[in-house]
Amino acid sequence: MVESGAPIIVWGINNEYETLRDVLLGIPQFYRWVDAGPLTKRTLLNAEQLGAKFDLQLAMAQHAEMVRAYESAGVTCHFLDSDEVLHRHFFARDSSAMTPWGALICHMQLKCRRADYVTAIRFYQNANIPIWNMVSAGHFEGGDFCIIQPGSVLIGFGGERSEEEGARQVAAWVEAEGWEAVVAPIPTHFVHIDALVVPIAPKLAVACLDALESWVIDWLSAKGFEFIDVSYGECAKNLGVNLVSLGNKRILSMAGSANLNARLEAMGFEVIAPDMSMFTLGGGSVHCLSQALVRDSA
Repeated sequence: MVESGAPIIVWGINNEYETLRDVLLGIPQFYRWVDAGPLTKRTLLNAEQLGAKFDLQLAMAQHAEMVRAYESAGVTCHFLDSDEVLHRHFFARDSSAMTPWGALICHMQLKCRRADYVTAIRFYQNANIPIWNMVSAGHFEGGDFCIIQPGSVLIGFGGERSEEEGARQVAAWVEAEGWEAVVAPIPTHFVHIDALVVPIAPKLAVACLDALESWVIDWLSAKGFEFIDVSYGECAKNLGVNLVSLGNKRILSMAGSANLNARLEAMGFEVIAPDMSMFTLGGGSVHCLSQALVRDSA
């Protein structure tokens, strides 16, 4: 029930770059590194050579710094319920995706994440946020749902996480709403499309052009997009593309993306870059950890 006089929140987003008002996060209190696909497998197989060692307290501190960054930017943070069994569900981008029509509940493929939908559905129901649809045809994850601009969505699939069947089911739902939906394959080791392209301003996207299909680049270019190109290595190893626009030329990035951060600052962006190493080594970064719930309309 909305209290008398309380502002009515209109949930949903139609873009990835206008001012972010509300975000969904988790709490990584049960986090641990496990084999959860190519990114974490690389860390586990090369831990000694990389000097990588998991530290839960450090992970909690890094995540808390990210939360403070959101709050300092005026973003209201919402949290999924913690669950010891669902020890990776705090990567809140994947179990759902926000759309202009309500939340999309996703169908996760990883065994350790298949029930993440439980806390996602509970959150949306308790917050009185409408659920738009629930994926049922194959697996599909929120990191593969990218609103390029109002009216256009880029939907990825790599097979190991999102599958073509799930991607095309979501695309059909988007098209039924009158929007354009383009489905594109991605290299499996990048996991999700949000490791390859993220819009950060009107007609401007951070992207790994070497890893995107040429026809996808042509499609975006035909819409007038320009690109801040991130090298294949920086994208694959440091998840450089995986950042969040806070709106008004403010970017939430990571300390490990020093080169990209410097380029963004040279273009007039204010860059907030906490150390997120426990998460980039564990398979995700700030975009993977965050599901936008409310943005200003583009």
